[in-house]
Amino acid sequence: MSDPSTASVVSTPPSTNPNEAGAGAPVNAGLPENARKEKPRGLLGDAWRDLRRKPLFWISAAFIVVFVLMAAFPSLFTSGDAVNGTLANSRVGPSSEAWFGYDVQGRDVFARTIYGARASILVALLSVIGTLLIGGTMGIIAGYRGGWVDALLSRFADIFFGLPFVLGAIVILTTFNGAGTSNNEWQIMGLVIMSLSVLGWPVVMRLMRSSVLATKEADYIVAARALGAGTGRIILKHLLPNCLAPLLVYGTILVGSFIGAEATLSFLGIGLKTPVVSWGIMISEAQNYLRVSPYLLFFPAAFLVTAVLSFVMLGETVREALDPKLR
Repeated sequence: MSDPSTASVVSTPPSTNPNEAGAGAPVNAGLPENARKEKPRGLLGDAWRDLRRKPLFWISAAFIVVFVLMAAFPSLFTSGDAVNGTLANSRVGPSSEAWFGYDVQGRDVFARTIYGARASILVALLSVIGTLLIGGTMGIIAGYRGGWVDALLSRFADIFFGLPFVLGAIVILTTFNGAGTSNNEWQIMGLVIMSLSVLGWPVVMRLMRSSVLATKEADYIVAARALGAGTGRIILKHLLPNCLAPLLVYGTILVGSFIGAEATLSFLGIGLKTPVVSWGIMISEAQNYLRVSPYLLFFPAAFLVTAVLSFVMLGETVREALDPKLR
């Protein structure tokens, strides 16, 4: 009889069942260290990661921050008087005292250019907010209700699509302001904002309508409806947050477009008027002195073009970041 102490020990191979020996190991134990630390990102997280790598985003955002600061706190950039001037300085060129020179009435062009950002950007921002509210509301109603409501609102939007933008704004402003009889700057500004909002909402309506049509039959919308959620809750809690991305992108681009539109209307003499200071008014006043004093036109036009391009480029970069097909 063999001694039990000398009996051979049979080694048991390690178990390959994940529920046994490896049950306590983490799921991502075999992944690289950087992959284990990285958390899953959503659409906005991926978009922000993509935006951070684009120099165009940072350049346009920096310019926009500067323009917003100019509009909100112009005294940070200049201590000059943008309204009153001295005729003795009429059309004096740029110098160390006045970096952009003086206009025909002896006013500091640099101070007027800085203060001109306030009216231009304020009109554009308020017009975009009005456009998004009008178009977004009608787009949600048309897309969610469908049927004859959708057909009626879509045909109503087609009527405004048929109006040329500048011509429609001229008609609205001349109808409500006559031959420029009102001298109240806030009233004129309100008319310009109204005209831009009334003529710009159809595009927003179509964007929101298409987004709602693509989202309203999603599983979470059907589940919310089956659980008894009302129309208002479905729209505010489920539809609206998932349909805002294209509107925000378009709204960013629209700010730049409306800055140019306000300058066009002011240049034609039917938009903002003196004593309001805006880039369009400065360009209109400088057109007769282009050959003898080109700086009167160059500086406000340069600020206007830079502001428009900044908002348009920011909107384009955000659109590319939010659209997976363009990555």
